[in-house]
Amino acid sequence: MPNQIEGIQQYDAEELKKIIENKENIVLIDVREPEEYNAGHIPGVPLVPMNTIPGKINDLDKDKEYIFVCRSGNRSHQVARFLKQQGFEKVHNFNGGMLSWREPVKTGMEE
Repeated sequence: MPNQIEGIQQYDAEELKKIIENKENIVLIDVREPEEYNAGHIPGVPLVPMNTIPGKINDLDKDKEYIFVCRSGNRSHQVARFLKQQGFEKVHNFNGGMLSWREPVKTGMEE
C-alpha cells in the first residue's frame, strides 16, 4: 500500500510496474527535461516538462488519475502537489523516480 507525503500518494518502482502491467486506468506523465527523457524513460509515458504544467493545466482532466515521474521523485511530487492545490484529487507521485526504475527504458522521444 502506497504511503502519503503531504496528502500525495507515493508509489515505489514495484507498485508502478504492477500498475503498468495491469494496464490500470491511470495516466503516467514524465515531468523531466527533454534531455533527461531522451536519455531514458518508461516506454509509453509521455513527456510534459514540469515548467510547462501550469500552461497545460486545461489539457488535464480532473476526473482522471495521474502518476507523475521524474529523476528522483522530487519534481514529480511538486507537480502533484501543485495540481492538488488546483483542485485535482487523483494525483500521485512515483517516489524514487527513474533512479529507482530497474525495468527496460526507451530512449528518444515518444511518437
